[in-house]
Amino acid sequence: MFGMNVHNAVIKAKEKETGVTIHRVNAEYDSGEIVAQTKVAIMENDTPETLAERVLFREHEFLVEVISSIVEGKIKLC
Repeated sequence: MFGMNVHNAVIKAKEKETGVTIHRVNAEYDSGEIVAQTKVAIMENDTPETLAERVLFREHEFLVEVISSIVEGKIKLC
């Protein structure tokens, strides 16, 4: 599941949080080794669109954080 389907599903399930996962890419969809994860709170008044906006913003921030951690040797990819 991806995109707006995920946001719809977590809101419908009344989840309290969703998240961002950065993983290695391989031949199978979303099955690569997980490199890092972070959580994103789901607000009571969230719509799929507002949640998507916040998740996307966090994805962009988190990607920079993870790349920095890789460069600094805090995250090993081998």
